Amino acid sequence: MAEYQKFHRASSHTRERLFLTPRTAARGPAPELRKDYQAEAIRLPPVEPRGMSLEEAIRRRRSIREYSREPISLEELARLLFYGVGVTGPAEYKRAAPTAGGLTPIELYPVVNNVVGLDRGLYHYDPLEHHLHLLKRADLRREIARACLEQDFLADAAAVIVLTAVHRRTAWKYGERAYRYILLDAGHAAENIQLEATALGLGSCPIGAFFDDELNRLLGLEGEEQLALLAVAVGRWRASW
Repeated sequence: MAEYQKFHRASSHTRERLFLTPRTAARGPAPELRKDYQAEAIRLPPVEPRGMSLEEAIRRRRSIREYSREPISLEELARLLFYGVGVTGPAEYKRAAPTAGGLTPIELYPVVNNVVGLDRGLYHYDPLEHHLHLLKRADLRREIARACLEQDFLADAAAVIVLTAVHRRTAWKYGERAYRYILLDAGHAAENIQLEATALGLGSCPIGAFFDDELNRLLGLEGEEQLALLAVAVGRWRASW
């Protein structure tokens, strides 16, 4: 039996296993639903509804790997982040994308290559405050391309938004099945980012191929409790609508 089949079976629900799962009181206190960096904060422009219809964005969305190296605006980056995991309701777990149990494990780390008003470097998006934390001011274009299996087009993108998961947020409630759910959560958020990119007239491309340890190190993550799952390149592309 292949390893993925073993994992799938080990994390499968049965009536016996499901009802033997410890109840909430036995799990201890719920984990925090935000990651707060003590770093320089940059407030992002507010996001107001606009753009093409959802149906048109779905129809037009394509994976784009050729970028013009022209910058995107801070507002455009703000919209991509907000529609990925932004808070859209009165409670902090009411997010733009579905999340299992309202536990919001997905964190966004934009690697900024060419965004008006931002230095090149690594940032973290705080959806509760709708601002960025500047984690590292540096030109990371070659590093992000190398970490993602030498895919050079990532160096031309205006930004590469890396989606990571804080595993314990979901595992606190769902145990072994949590890993299934965080992968689904990442897919929901990534698709939202790509549809918003399409609505803005930008190109995007999801990236699942990367050297895990290298990408986690680039983000400053240990790769166990929090780990990189997926990246989305965004930028202005060479073709026109």
